Amino acid sequence: MSEMNGGEVSPLEWKFSQVFGERTAGEEVQEVDIISAIEFDKSGDHLATGDRGGRVVLFERTDNKEHGGNRRELEKTDYALNRHPEFRYKTEFQSHEPEFDYLKSLEIEEKINKIRWCQTANGALFLLSTNDKTIKYWKVQEKKIKKVAEMSMEPSKATGNGIVATPSVTSTPKPHLTNGFTDKSYTSLSNDLLFPPGGIPSLRLPVVTSNETNLVARCRRVYAHAHDYHINSISNNSDGETFISADDLRINLWNLEISNQSFNIVDVKPTNMEDLTEVITSAEFHPTHCHTLAYSSSKGSIRLIDLRQSALCDKHSKLFEEPEAPGSRSFFTEIIASISDIKFGREGRYLLSRDYMTLKLWDINMDSGPVSTFQVHEYLRPKLCDLYENDSIFDKFECCLSGDSQRVATGSYSNLFRVFGCQSGSTEATTLEASKNPMRRQVQTPSRPSRSLSSITRAVRRGGDSTSVDANGNSFDFTTKLLHLAWHPTENSIACAAANSLYMYYA
Repeated sequence: MSEMNGGEVSPLEWKFSQVFGERTAGEEVQEVDIISAIEFDKSGDHLATGDRGGRVVLFERTDNKEHGGNRRELEKTDYALNRHPEFRYKTEFQSHEPEFDYLKSLEIEEKINKIRWCQTANGALFLLSTNDKTIKYWKVQEKKIKKVAEMSMEPSKATGNGIVATPSVTSTPKPHLTNGFTDKSYTSLSNDLLFPPGGIPSLRLPVVTSNETNLVARCRRVYAHAHDYHINSISNNSDGETFISADDLRINLWNLEISNQSFNIVDVKPTNMEDLTEVITSAEFHPTHCHTLAYSSSKGSIRLIDLRQSALCDKHSKLFEEPEAPGSRSFFTEIIASISDIKFGREGRYLLSRDYMTLKLWDINMDSGPVSTFQVHEYLRPKLCDLYENDSIFDKFECCLSGDSQRVATGSYSNLFRVFGCQSGSTEATTLEASKNPMRRQVQTPSRPSRSLSSITRAVRRGGDSTSVDANGNSFDFTTKLLHLAWHPTENSIACAAANSLYMYYA
């Protein structure tokens, strides 16, 4: 990833592209419609979202299809090359239903926690989705709809749904011989209709056509009963055969084809639960090395483990953590240090982590400290007590990297999200709002490379205790938080969720 050290890259100018499920003014959002997961597939041609109602919605890219054809035809075609990705609704299906664990007297909600795309095969799409307890493996494929085009009767002899009796088809009783046997010259068609010995000359076989296609989602596997605690992560292996699932204390390794057995590869549960000091918060496979994975903890550390070392990976191969600055410890230090999400860069050398206040970029070859630290919403630091009181301090924000690993992005409050440049010396720190006018709350880029947000323009006050005001008199809203977002794998395009709406931007 030599781009990080080479030449200056100008900040991107972001534009609104699309919105799905936009709210009208004053419309109340239903809890089940709130988006809880977003994921592009590796090609970037498909996008999946999951919501709190257990539904998975798929979108497909359309701007590529408009210019389909062979290479010779495409070379003759004259159209702009700077087209941005455009998507359309493809299909949706109910992935999870609410359940009840009778042994633990615990209700298991249907909310989709994570979605991960798997390798495609024979034109079908495959993906994993999970709620708190159960992972499902889905196959989405086009099926041809078979319809009867021609009926087996002549129109002149059909009335509505019935058949008009004709001399060739009689309803006379079967002739019986003296022994009680039926005359073989008559063949029974039904209780009422009889075939005459010569057959029916007007009878034709029905003709079935299948011109229309319909998308069908089918659950291929269900991976259940392997986690005592809530699943927070699933991640595909680059071998295309296995994946991991992680909860607070354990990480399990699965084979996609085997749903009744998994291998526990990480277990941080102490013998005495009173000795528990940290939990697993996120886990991710390396994008190219099938034996390497990373997991983060509530203490702000990231551990890199090698599956070749031992069956139970209770020892890490590398530990990434930032030493605590002397004199900076407070009641909130450990809470805000907890990492909510980690993501590998496309090439696998860099690892991005998000804690409550910052984004950190790590080089997996350098465990002395992060390569870069980006302040996401430093203006909230004086308000940590308020954030703790209303539980906002426990919000789990996701993060993402661009396909070329030159930029990173993450969400904040008031439906804002931030994009930072990763290159050494870059001062790019863009603030965008999840709306049709993303630059409406644009903040001036600071002249020094502090990557901190010095001011924020006035947000819409949605009432009461959920809003607060910073030193400059600008308000921010804790109830409208942008937790989930994803970066297109090959282009500068971001999809992000604001409540039940999916916004897409390009640069």
